[in-house]
Amino acid sequence: MTIDLRSDTVTRPTKEMQEAMWAAPVGDDVMGDDPTVNALQEKAAALFGMEAALFCPSGTMTNQLAIRVHTQPGSDVICDKNSHIYLYEGGGIMLNSFSSVKLLDGDRGRINASQVADAVSPEGDIHATVSRMVSLENTMNKGGGSYYDFNEIRKISTVCDQNKLAFHLDGARLFNALVETGESAKQYGEVFDSISICLSKGLGCPVGSLLLGTQELITKARRFRKVMGGGWRQAGFLAAAGIYALDNHIQRLKEDHNRARTIGEIFLQKSEVEEIYPVDTNIVIIRIAHEISAQDYVRKLSESGILAVTFGKNLVRFVTHHDFNDDHLEELRKKLLK
Repeated sequence: MTIDLRSDTVTRPTKEMQEAMWAAPVGDDVMGDDPTVNALQEKAAALFGMEAALFCPSGTMTNQLAIRVHTQPGSDVICDKNSHIYLYEGGGIMLNSFSSVKLLDGDRGRINASQVADAVSPEGDIHATVSRMVSLENTMNKGGGSYYDFNEIRKISTVCDQNKLAFHLDGARLFNALVETGESAKQYGEVFDSISICLSKGLGCPVGSLLLGTQELITKARRFRKVMGGGWRQAGFLAAAGIYALDNHIQRLKEDHNRARTIGEIFLQKSEVEEIYPVDTNIVIIRIAHEISAQDYVRKLSESGILAVTFGKNLVRFVTHHDFNDDHLEELRKKLLK
């Protein structure tokens, strides 16, 4: 049995999701007449209490579209130094939007209002970039699935309002945070100018992310999506998976979190593991002894049928997901503790 914990993107559609996909009515989304895409966009926008949404191939595209709309060449984006938009999107902030970054050192990737306020460029300073946007990531991938205190998000929102800054959320795994905190999607829709949510991670869809915001923002983003080559044709087959996931796969994320915590407990028994990041959601990050390379450790795990990824110097990441069940968890325990 191979146990694949490289990411929550490795899932396959369930039988029920596949049936929903093949039954979907479709059209040409570039022309705006794919009924299932339109239904997904309307459903997501309503869920967050926002005006509109745009279905895209990836979370990288939805994040980059938000940055492109919110910024101007020569401006900056304020975010944590470990943000996905900075580390893992191919330099898109600079390449797509001709903007710079102000990188903050947060608590496991979570920045606070005071840091944001201090990072805003002084108004009228011709030597500095013009601050245009603040971006948060929730949950935080590099922080081991850490999530924000919503009170702090509100404080950051106030700083953004005071400084006329756009407020964006990279919510690729936002639903993982929501099932832990009990907060609602609408609470997030009230404070953010734009939100990116991913359907192909914990929610188990084969493809797709959504950008949410005002109708004006989404109209602009749709144009830039076309420029980036992101126009769909009969995308309703994929959108149907998103509708099914939003209806059926959110609350079960708690199961992924519980299994992740068990994995953390298992690794506590391994002598080569020096640290385990707090396991808040579905991501487990371990720090192994300095004399062992992460690459070698991952290779050794793969030889025993456990797939993981390196995540920095002496760091290894494991991510639980829809296709990892209790049988896999027990097999993992046996392999690691034999």
